[in-house]
Amino acid sequence: MVGDRKRAGGYGEGGIAPALSVADIAREAEALGQAVAREELLALASGEPVLELRGLHAGYGAMEILHGIDLAVARGQGLCLVGPNGAGKSTVLHSIFGFTRITAGAVIAQDRDVTRLSSSARLKDAGIAYILQDNSIFPDMTVEENLLMGGYLLADGRAAHEAAERVFARYERLAKRRRERAGVLSGGERRLLEISRALIMDPDILLVDEPSIGLEPRMIDMVFEILTELRDEQGKTIVMVEQNARRGLEFADLGYVMVSGRVALAGKGAELLENPEVGRLFLGG
Repeated sequence: MVGDRKRAGGYGEGGIAPALSVADIAREAEALGQAVAREELLALASGEPVLELRGLHAGYGAMEILHGIDLAVARGQGLCLVGPNGAGKSTVLHSIFGFTRITAGAVIAQDRDVTRLSSSARLKDAGIAYILQDNSIFPDMTVEENLLMGGYLLADGRAAHEAAERVFARYERLAKRRRERAGVLSGGERRLLEISRALIMDPDILLVDEPSIGLEPRMIDMVFEILTELRDEQGKTIVMVEQNARRGLEFADLGYVMVSGRVALAGKGAELLENPEVGRLFLGG
């Protein structure tokens, strides 16, 4: 979806005011609102949702983390999840990709119920790719070999090589280092490789966990420029968890504030940036 979005620029000094502890933030965030109705989330998604969670209860083992959560995002939209530590943000990504125990509700991708599909099937058949938080490359393999690992589900090896060549044509930074060990790449280059490897299967939906973590400001700019291009020019749907809440909401069309496994507040990314309570709790001012 190509709209008249303003590109997110600059690092932003997003953080948490030092006077507030993690417990303080969680306690005060509870007062932001009750769980947001599914109808409101559907209205925020501009068009038919390409990805939905419907009343999802999920967690790990016997521990339930998500308590009936709803989510709706359309094709070519970006959604950023923010909230205090332990709110369940990463668990949402894990649940969409099949890493959690789902006890009730459904994950719907491109009008298909994928709740009981394996992670591999969600990638291959439903077009959902997960870009892990950090350090997911194989350091002793070359850049090219890492890229080809992204096509492990393709029946034809030639298709993976063709996809890798398309990546190299788009990202010269990687092309120049295609035969070097991935372990010698800078942090920003490793992040670019992780994103690019996910593109080998040409997914429609990208789950991105903490894209800025561990990166210097100029590399963060590069990563967000790439994600913006994937959304705006290639129509990818992006669901993101980002510790730099200001930067994530600057990027996002939609923002959800999560508290205790529920969506407590939802709106356009720009609206949440202007919300004084969201600013006080999550944006450092």
